[in-house]
Amino acid sequence: MRCTYTYPTGHQIKKVFWSKTQDKKEHEEFPDLSKDPEYSHRLQYLGDKQQNCNIRLSHVTQKDEHKYYFRFITDKDGKWIGKSGVTLNVTDLQVESPERVTEGDSVNLRCKSSCALTDRATFIWYRNSQPLTERRDRNNELLLQSVRREDSDRYSCAVDGHTHISPAVQLNVMYSPRNVSVLINGSGVIVEGDSVTLNCISDSNPPALNFSWFKENETSAVGSGQSFSALQSGRFYCQAHNQHGSQRSDAVTVTVKDNGEHPDLSEDPEYIS
Repeated sequence: MRCTYTYPTGHQIKKVFWSKTQDKKEHEEFPDLSKDPEYSHRLQYLGDKQQNCNIRLSHVTQKDEHKYYFRFITDKDGKWIGKSGVTLNVTDLQVESPERVTEGDSVNLRCKSSCALTDRATFIWYRNSQPLTERRDRNNELLLQSVRREDSDRYSCAVDGHTHISPAVQLNVMYSPRNVSVLINGSGVIVEGDSVTLNCISDSNPPALNFSWFKENETSAVGSGQSFSALQSGRFYCQAHNQHGSQRSDAVTVTVKDNGEHPDLSEDPEYIS
């Protein structure tokens, strides 16, 4: 921050410092930023005790957005402060991303800053904190064509020549159910009178909430819900649905065997002689 000052003829400068307040309690001195633990290791006075009062503040963060004041004291008990001060505005890079993206869409991510950047500014993009080395753009947009679910990563950006990287933004790619399969709870072979539970597993975003169950070669559903209890022999499959589409699983086989119990015909009136 650049700064100049003048003082009355015949005075000599004894002390110069910067403060971030122009209000102080009576009989107290303005706080010296060079003695503040938050600033002492980051603040460098570049001026002198004549006319130059420049300072450099390193590793600037949003918390440093403040008004700063230069203060000097002379040998004749003269004390002055620049009442207008200098305002430091700190802006942060931000990635703008659509809230919802569907697989197959083309997506523009925008690196936004309220700073006035030159036309020659080059933007660097990062995916999961790793630089996309093939992308050093003169514009501030990253174009992802025909996005896939694998593109659901965290993206951030930076301006070439600066160390600051923007906060990462999660790209949320929606897609219809994939890899739908049936998980059998136990064996697919049961005895007559028992049942076996079938579970429908799928990968989708958002997660599938609607499931339909079918018996192979039949058009009408025989059940619904993520779990289904099969009571009879046959080949069964499930179909998972979300708002972006549906997919069916391969069929699994359920076999119902005779439990081996037979009625005693000697006690049946039709067979007693």
